[in-house]
Amino acid sequence: MKHMVPSSCLNNQPFFEVRMIQIMKKLHRDLPPTKVWTYNGEFPGPTFRVWKNQPIHVLWTNELPPKHILPVDTTVHGAERDKPEVRTVVHLHGGVTPAASDGYPEAWFTKGFKKVGTHFTQAVYTYPNIQNATTLWYHDHAMGITRLNIYAGLAGLYIIHDEEEQRLDLPTIPYELPLLIQDRSFHPDGSLFYPSQPDPPVPEVNPSVLPDFFGDTILVNGNVWPYVEVEPRLYRFRILNGSNARFYRISLSNGVPFVQIGTDQGLLAEPVSITNILLAPAERADVLVDFSSSKGERITVLNDAESPFPQGTKPDPLTTGMIMQFRVKSQLSSSKTNDRIPTQLSFIPKLTESQAHLKRQLLLNTRPDSYGRSIHLLDDRLWMEPISETPKLWGVEIWSFVNVTKAAHPIHLHMVRFQILDRQPYDVEGFEEEGKIVPTGPRRSPDPNERGWKDTVRANPNEITRIIVPFGPYTGLYVWHCHILEHEDYEMMRPFYVIP
Repeated sequence: MKHMVPSSCLNNQPFFEVRMIQIMKKLHRDLPPTKVWTYNGEFPGPTFRVWKNQPIHVLWTNELPPKHILPVDTTVHGAERDKPEVRTVVHLHGGVTPAASDGYPEAWFTKGFKKVGTHFTQAVYTYPNIQNATTLWYHDHAMGITRLNIYAGLAGLYIIHDEEEQRLDLPTIPYELPLLIQDRSFHPDGSLFYPSQPDPPVPEVNPSVLPDFFGDTILVNGNVWPYVEVEPRLYRFRILNGSNARFYRISLSNGVPFVQIGTDQGLLAEPVSITNILLAPAERADVLVDFSSSKGERITVLNDAESPFPQGTKPDPLTTGMIMQFRVKSQLSSSKTNDRIPTQLSFIPKLTESQAHLKRQLLLNTRPDSYGRSIHLLDDRLWMEPISETPKLWGVEIWSFVNVTKAAHPIHLHMVRFQILDRQPYDVEGFEEEGKIVPTGPRRSPDPNERGWKDTVRANPNEITRIIVPFGPYTGLYVWHCHILEHEDYEMMRPFYVIP
């Protein structure tokens, strides 16, 4: 994947101009070229590489055609017939960003900024980069069509470096590779297939939003089931689940473990050796893999996560059960390699319940709409209802997500980072009969590879998932939502306002 290059300077800081344009790209030798939407003509978008505390400015411009390449459901809030069909706004996922540069869903804009959403305030975004080294990503966030715009191609990586990370002497380019994993389906002519109806269909609405989408083909960095040649040495992979709804439980076919060194918001305190990694949509894992004992091998990256997760079906071993392949060379290109894995990575102060100023209990639930389709909701509220979460600047809050649905939901909060406190089962039958939340077992600590700073948390069904969140450093209007994009687009998103 190409790197983003600044076009000039603004206030003596790097200034980038990024154009959203439609192109035709060949994604596999056996597929005809596919029409995709891109940032600067790259699918996925070019990778930003920036340094902590060195701000950048970005002008995002929409140069896409006026007609969408995928089916738009105009009954979805924000995508009604009076709205332009093609609208875009960019969110830096995981970025500690002022509200005006966050990519609020109603701050969308059209080609040439001829039409803009109700919350649009400025065309040039500022990213202060006041956070530790980590792997973020940027993607579209337009109200009511995020699932379609990202599926069409509007996503890319944003990597922050700092001196702490540099001192660890980890593998660097070309031995450090991002792996953006997505699923797609294709028509025989190579064009993207996204269903216009769920199964069973909704005759009264066409096209209709889906409850979730799972493609039958896996792409990594924009290529279908690719392979990459690696040397028999230590590599660093920055893995991102960029799919609409598919979870991945990733392992290597030869049983070699991953050594996870980082999660959504940067380095863990210490490395975690793990044979498989579960990633919900939008979660990231920063891992090391040692190929030194695998000379000449062909290693398949496998996936065995159910869809929907966790109550759905296992992937087909011959299609969605495979992600990509590593082909290990027999020799090194240089005798000088650094295959030392640090024993300590970063200091992470552990947040405790006693620090919390406020506790909120928030339902993850569903109810039918007027057509019988399921609406996924946060605390049983629609997007347009009054704002109910108004944390104070520098306040620390505990949010307890009570998942009363059958599926896991990756919950993402904009602007902030948080820590997972625990997960706990509750009496499901009692809730269904009386509406009361009664825990039925002990609280379970997060998995070892979740014990760092996060911005997206997997809330399992039949469980209470608790996170502790310091709200800062900015005030203003942000959102929190499920990162299953079909859920997010159809009401599983809410604003929150950080007040001074």
